[in-house]
Amino acid sequence: QVQLVESGGGLVQPGGSLRLSCAPSGIVFGIFTMAWYRQAPEKQRELVASIERSGNTNYADSIKGRFIISRDNAKNTVYLQMTSLEPEDTAVYYCKAVGYSGNEYWGQGTQVTVSS
Repeated sequence: QVQLVESGGGLVQPGGSLRLSCAPSGIVFGIFTMAWYRQAPEKQRELVASIERSGNTNYADSIKGRFIISRDNAKNTVYLQMTSLEPEDTAVYYCKAVGYSGNEYWGQGTQVTVSS
């Protein structure tokens, strides 16, 4: 019954930056892992970055050094600061949250387009 809402997507030029945000639409408890996935047209959804409640992070090799994932535990909000964006980063970015119970929650996705 929990819904995640992403925001911050848009159109940027190569080399530009965007900051994505994701937060539940209502009150949610016990979120362990929050993550960002992306899916390009005709491609499978892939993990971009994840962050545990403790702050431990994991990044896809393709974006290491360019993206930073962070979270505000009090707000159950996760962020993805994206810099040095490339056309290959163009995709719909989805937010995911996993509760301690194992329940998974997904956002509706936000479009990121990197093009000149």
